[in-house]
Amino acid sequence: MLALKRLVTVLVMVYLLLVLLLLLSPGSRDGLMAVTAGNDASSFYYAMFLIGAALLTLQLITENLDSVLLRRDVASREGKINELKARLYDQQLEQRSTSANVGAARPGTTVHPEGYTPPAPISPARPFTSDRDGSPLA
Repeated sequence: MLALKRLVTVLVMVYLLLVLLLLLSPGSRDGLMAVTAGNDASSFYYAMFLIGAALLTLQLITENLDSVLLRRDVASREGKINELKARLYDQQLEQRSTSANVGAARPGTTVHPEGYTPPAPISPARPFTSDRDGSPLA
């Protein structure tokens, strides 16, 4: 597909260069008209118009086809990525369930040793009623 797309792009560029040469150089335009269409300028320009329209149509078709193929490829790769993520998530759930059944500590939890008693809560300190020198606070 890439080779066809590049070939069409090269053909369009060659056509554009030929059209620019014919527009900017009256001598080459008259010489090409004499070789291809005789002295009839309208049939020459009509043929150039048809060639340009055909090249434009071909380029549009190849660009759209390439875009569709790329989108399809991206979608399939995203599907594969989602499938791999789902498998990884299932494996992690399975590992967590087997480790919970064994009785091992889960990460992020605190396990206290046997006979541990939590410390008693500390009462808040009383506010000072006097200054260091013993004078009452106002």
